[in-house]
Order: sequence, then C-alpha cells, then structure tokens
Amino acid sequence: MTRQETIQTIEKEKIVVITRNIYDEDLLKLAQALYEGGIRCFEITYDPADPNTMTKISENMKMLEDHFHGGLTLGVGTVLNPEQVINAKNAGAKFIVSPNFKKEVVEETLKQGLVSMPGAMTPTEVLAADEAGADFIKLFPAGTLGIKYCKDIYAPIHHVKYIATVSVTEETFEEYLKIGFAGAGISSRLIDKKLREEGNYQELTNRAKRFVEIAKKY
Repeated sequence: MTRQETIQTIEKEKIVVITRNIYDEDLLKLAQALYEGGIRCFEITYDPADPNTMTKISENMKMLEDHFHGGLTLGVGTVLNPEQVINAKNAGAKFIVSPNFKKEVVEETLKQGLVSMPGAMTPTEVLAADEAGADFIKLFPAGTLGIKYCKDIYAPIHHVKYIATVSVTEETFEEYLKIGFAGAGISSRLIDKKLREEGNYQELTNRAKRFVEIAKKY
C-alpha cells in the first residue's frame, strides 16, 4: 500500500481503533473481533514508560501483519521521536500517530513514506502541524474539549483533515462527522477491558458494526 493509498483508506474508513497496553493473544483476539465488525484501520501504541516498548510493538505489529495479510491498515501511536518512527516503519506501520506535534517526527514520517497524524489542540498547533506537512491532525483531546470547541476550531481552520480522539462514542462520532471531520480515533468503546475479560468479543464486534454503519453515511 502506497502512502497515498493509506491516506485514501483512512478517509474512506473514517475509523482508527486505538489500542494501548494490549499485546500478543489478547491483541489478536481483539483485532479479529473488530475486523469481523468491519474495522480496517488499527493502531497500537508505544508505552513511554516501558524500556522494551519498541521491541513489543515490532513483535505485535508483525503478528498482526502475518495474521491479516494486509487486510488491516496498521499504524503506531504515541510516537515521540524519529527513532520510533523508523522502528514502526520496519515493523510494517503505514501511519504514525502522536499525542503532540513535533516537527522532527513529522519530517521523519514523511521521509519514511508514511502517513503523518500528529496531535494538536490549539489553532497554533494545528496550523504548525499542517505547515510541517502532516496529512491528518489528531485533535487531542477532542472528547474533553467538547463538540462546541471542535466546531469553533473547524470553522476558520477547515482546510485540514481532523481526526477526533478521546471518549468517542457512537453519538459523538456522528457529531464529528457532521462538523466535517475526516474521522475519529476510537478506543474505550471498542477495546472495553471488561468485555475482553468476560470473553464477550461478540459485543465488541457488534459495536464495531454500529460505528462502521455511521461512517458509511458520510
């Protein structure tokens, strides 16, 4: 998949599932359940507190790639430095997500032929990331800032492609799409720890289907 094809996939799917501290068999079960629900863009994140995080991400990315054979467009999140970009690229990542905007990370992402999705909150950060060449802007934390904030920032700065993140529900997902956002990064509703502990992956599949149906309307 080329960089442009990855951009088109994210724009088409409108949903990026975000997983954190889920690995190995648990990650594979989750990914399979969400894939069955129609999810096609999947992000696993570095853990800045874990000294072995780059190795873990590499191993788990390769596990997912071997299982889905390109059926999932895979990305890596919480990318904080250029070294992590290169590690993600070598592991098969197609897009790079950060909680913040760091010019060196965006530049390395583009240099590696990957799609760039840095985090930004303020108009200054959004425009700086856009000017650095970011493909999407992860508005973080959109769920905390609220729908009104999202509308207010979109009104004058609507030439960029926004991905809303934090506490995205079926209802707020539709609100973001109505505003004009390109999509959302969804975590809690689709990686629900309680459901996973119960082995209730069918409910996660069902939730994924509901989000996918909403995305298809826009």
